[in-house]
Amino acid sequence: MGKDNQPKHRQAAQLARREGKRASYDRILVVTEGSKTEPLYLGEIRSLYRLQTANVQVQHSQYGTSPIKIVEYAEHLFVNGDEDKKIQMRAFEQVYAVFDRDDHETYHNALSKAAALNGKLRNDLNKAVRFEAIASVPCFELWLLLHFEDVHAPLHRTEVCQRLRQHLLNYDKGQEGYYAQTCQYLEGASQRADDLAQKSTAHDGSEPYTDMHRLVNLLTTLKP
Repeated sequence: MGKDNQPKHRQAAQLARREGKRASYDRILVVTEGSKTEPLYLGEIRSLYRLQTANVQVQHSQYGTSPIKIVEYAEHLFVNGDEDKKIQMRAFEQVYAVFDRDDHETYHNALSKAAALNGKLRNDLNKAVRFEAIASVPCFELWLLLHFEDVHAPLHRTEVCQRLRQHLLNYDKGQEGYYAQTCQYLEGASQRADDLAQKSTAHDGSEPYTDMHRLVNLLTTLKP
């Protein structure tokens, strides 16, 4: 039977498969410092909200864990794509580099480079691409801790994890399910993160701060 004689719904299904099941919402590339915790957490959101992998890609940096390397790899992956990861060149509207402050010497350079790239890259539709850093001071675990309590003073990574384990027993990097365990407190965590942003910025580099709420809220509201 010829293609033109097939039912329209079958033709539409075949077309969707050929286009890699890309949906109508923005295509987003996220590159993380961590190879387990952050990709698992963000991947859980993608799965729960049924975001197409053709639209939302979460990859950890192949250039190392230094913040500047996270940004550089995000730029490289956007510009060049990766056939093995099924990522096409310039196939995104938004790119996010996720990294921690910790004691990284290239932290401020990474913030500056991300800002310089924002709006300067063009995608495959010849549209300017949003390119942003998603920073956490001192670390990603601060975002999880904000789901349960206020944080007002600078903390070391070790102390953040100790306090987090009072709420998430046996918390350990590389484990799955932390979004499911915390999502009921998401609104409070986002408000606390907003409150911290009123007092300091990612550039201050010592006061507690995180941009994770912006990325999480984006992903959870991305699909119409």
